[in-house]
Amino acid sequence: MIDLNSILTEAISKNASDVHLKAGRLPGFRIDGELVDAKQFSVLGADELTRLAESIMTEKQKDRFSRMNEIDIAFGSPSLGRFRVNIFQQSGKTGMVLRVIPYAIASFKELFLPKILKEISQYDRGLILATGATGCGKSTTLAAMLDHINANFAHHIVTIEEPIEYLIKDKKSIVNQREVGSDTSSFHEALRTALRQDPDVIFVGEMRDAETMEIALSAAETGHLVFSTLHTTDAVESINRIVSSFPSHHHRQIRIQLGSVLRAVISQRLIPRKTGGGRVPALEILVNNSRVREMIENPEKTKEIHGAIAESFDSYGMRSFDQSLMELITADLISYEEALRQSTNSHDFALRYSGISSGNDRNWDPFESMMIAKDEKASSSD
Repeated sequence: MIDLNSILTEAISKNASDVHLKAGRLPGFRIDGELVDAKQFSVLGADELTRLAESIMTEKQKDRFSRMNEIDIAFGSPSLGRFRVNIFQQSGKTGMVLRVIPYAIASFKELFLPKILKEISQYDRGLILATGATGCGKSTTLAAMLDHINANFAHHIVTIEEPIEYLIKDKKSIVNQREVGSDTSSFHEALRTALRQDPDVIFVGEMRDAETMEIALSAAETGHLVFSTLHTTDAVESINRIVSSFPSHHHRQIRIQLGSVLRAVISQRLIPRKTGGGRVPALEILVNNSRVREMIENPEKTKEIHGAIAESFDSYGMRSFDQSLMELITADLISYEEALRQSTNSHDFALRYSGISSGNDRNWDPFESMMIAKDEKASSSD
């Protein structure tokens, strides 16, 4: 009989980010982005997997699962850590995917995050979005930003999550974490209630619908710092996704409101480290300014945001994905081959890496000047 703790202990020892449990298969571990079989265990039976799932659910959660055939929960083990779990039905059988969540929140330095994110987390008000595919590290990055606020400012931080992932203990701030499904019925109801709880900072786990987006925009507009996530690939897609969630006759109003309250969009991908044994984030970072605001408000100019990001590396701390990849190569954290594979424009990236201008724009000039200055500073300190 397979014990869940044994599977999770092995997953953690292998630095797995996720554990996949399916009837009729070996347990699977996602390690550095790759899914591999855990061959030291036996194939899971359907009844056995149902037993494992029920062992981590409360009676209320079991009842919900029996009605909905799927549920998101979180559970913790004192010896192992915390896990975000999705339990679901597939082909009439129970399946589970567990995300490993460390108890400790990593620092900016430990996560290889640029210092601009520390500055962004210290804004007084506005909307900050973290975007990217599932499993790209959005929650980990935002947890680091919220914990930085918690450690340095006497604020009231309210989080609304499904489920609660990182447990944020009070430091200088008061932190209240509410879980959809147990502490509240929905994101938009919890967000509406949060505005009556004297918050300084609000974290909404995900903006899934227009109602939640509308309340989040209003909260940012009325002087709160609001963090949230979207499953979008970059800043331009994030802006278009929010706008398109509303009826077309509201688009102009939403663009004006978004241009006013949006402070930053952090779009993230995880890249395998050069030495193996982990991944590091490549980030596209948009910081709103008067130029970007005009591009948000004018749908004909929104696509020009990509260029504005690349041109604002030195003045605003923005960076494109390709510039971030080049930074990671310079820091010897990732290989050139992996960076080229992950780049947005592989031909342009290869030319820039070779020191040859592509001749089609000057977006990289400020970035390259900054990297030269960094190299000269490093050489002088040797």
